[in-house]
Order: sequence, then C-alpha cells, then structure tokens
Amino acid sequence: QLVESGGGSVQAGGSLRLSCVANDDFHGRYCLGWFRQAPGSEREGVASIYAAGGTPHYADSVKGRFTISQDNLNNTSTLDMNSLKPDDTAVYYCASDRLNWGVCLQATASRPQLLSFWGQGTQVTVS
Repeated sequence: QLVESGGGSVQAGGSLRLSCVANDDFHGRYCLGWFRQAPGSEREGVASIYAAGGTPHYADSVKGRFTISQDNLNNTSTLDMNSLKPDDTAVYYCASDRLNWGVCLQATASRPQLLSFWGQGTQVTVS
C-alpha cells in the first residue's frame, strides 16, 4: 500500500514536494518510481531509484528540475519538483516492486505495468 501526498496548485516556476509513504515495508521492493499521467495521455515515467543505491534515473523532461530520494528506514520516498512548468500538470503516482535495476529502468522508460504496487495518485497543477 502506497500513499502519495503533497500535490497542489502552483504557478510556473514554483516548487512542490511529493511524498510517498508505504504502509508496509519497502524492504525487498528494490525499485521505486514516480510516474505521471495527464488527461488524454499515457502514464509517463518521471524518475526512479534503487533501494540498494546507485544513481537515480530521470526522464529528459524533468532532468535537472526534479530530484527523487528514498528513506528506507521510514518507508518514504520524496520527489522534489522545482522550476515547474504547465506541462508538468498531471496526476503523479509512486510505484514500487521487487525488480532489478535494469527492469526498473524499463518500467520507468516505457513499461509501468512491470510495477505491481501503486499509490492512488496526487494532482499537480501548474498554471
């Protein structure tokens, strides 16, 4: 069970921090990703991180503006979003699963269906 929070409305250029809390233990679910879906669009991978460490991965559209982090002790992931643009408007979801890093990257890039555990989403609106 994953629960996102922190969405809201912000003007272009502003910032938001999204949080994802697991009601159970992240342990064993090595891949954590953030996705977004705008009306009429497919779900898009935004960023992913591997619990064992390593360099997070970001979609080109958010690189340099978004930062993903994971706190395994508190079963929490955050997505810091800066320099927000109207194109960032979407429902944002966190997702996790027991995947190796290569498959985790595939999930973020084009195959979100590889991840089994999803939150309910939080709306981000940039005007």
